[in-house]
Amino acid sequence: MPILTSGRFVLMLAAALMALMPSAAAAQSWPARPVTVIVPFPAGGSTDVLARAVAQELSDRLGAQFVVDNRGGAGGNVGAAAVAKAAPDGYTVLFGTPGPLALNKLMYKSLPFDSKRDFVPIGLIAKSPLIIVANPSTPAKSLKELISYAKANPGKLNVGHAGNGTLGHIASELVQKELGISMTNVPYRGTAPLTTDLLGGQVDVGMDFMSTYVPLVRDGKLRALAVTSTTRASELPDVITVQEAGVKGFEATAWYALVAPTGTPAPVIDKINVATNAFLQSAKGQGVLRQLGMQVAGGTPAYLKAYIVSEVAKWEPVIKAANISM
Repeated sequence: MPILTSGRFVLMLAAALMALMPSAAAAQSWPARPVTVIVPFPAGGSTDVLARAVAQELSDRLGAQFVVDNRGGAGGNVGAAAVAKAAPDGYTVLFGTPGPLALNKLMYKSLPFDSKRDFVPIGLIAKSPLIIVANPSTPAKSLKELISYAKANPGKLNVGHAGNGTLGHIASELVQKELGISMTNVPYRGTAPLTTDLLGGQVDVGMDFMSTYVPLVRDGKLRALAVTSTTRASELPDVITVQEAGVKGFEATAWYALVAPTGTPAPVIDKINVATNAFLQSAKGQGVLRQLGMQVAGGTPAYLKAYIVSEVAKWEPVIKAANISM
């Protein structure tokens, strides 16, 4: 092995430090231009509304525009693939959900990205519980009555959800498994037709995100049986959780998180994380989430990483057992 003289060692060390300086300087001056926030779903939905609120807050706090770019398609995979292939310079981030960040790889035969390899976590923003609702003519006034009826009449009750592979679908499978019941799954092409058939009595039970159903429950047009979060929802405080019905530790919620292409400088990740958490802790941020029927999350990049791992571990056996594929 060649022996380095002290002068040669100093020169090599200086060269190594100089090689690191451009990336360090770039991270320090970031953001020097607009940042693209890719939302992998069409404009107008609750995911898009929350993403735009977060982007506006990041613009105000970090001094550069965070511009939302909607790239819907393939359950979120189109937008996620665009971020996975983007330069890891802090100027492209993904506003992701369980599908592209965790679950799609369990349902799609092939994906143009690897959610574990290609993304670095920034922070968990919010959770959105599902609600189990029933048409008033359904012979069950509570979740416990639904369990009793379904056990006595396997497969007789229909349970609708917003489409194959949606969280409502896989949550329905998990609920039935944990409660020891069997219902007939009925997939719809979105929330609107599901709601129409629930109101018309064509389907007995529905499992979907809360926001659409809260006013219908309050008006007595549908009956809320339970929510799928770990705590009761503030919008419907009298509605029990699935945990309270006897399924310890049960949680089935959508969640929303920011991630960036792997290789994005850590100082950039930290800046976005700090600004996002500040928004979530503010009265403004909490008000936005309350209006959307969502619950505040927050936390470190490490927390988001561990949370995604736990979500994959929870849902993988459910998806395999139900043979859900896209």
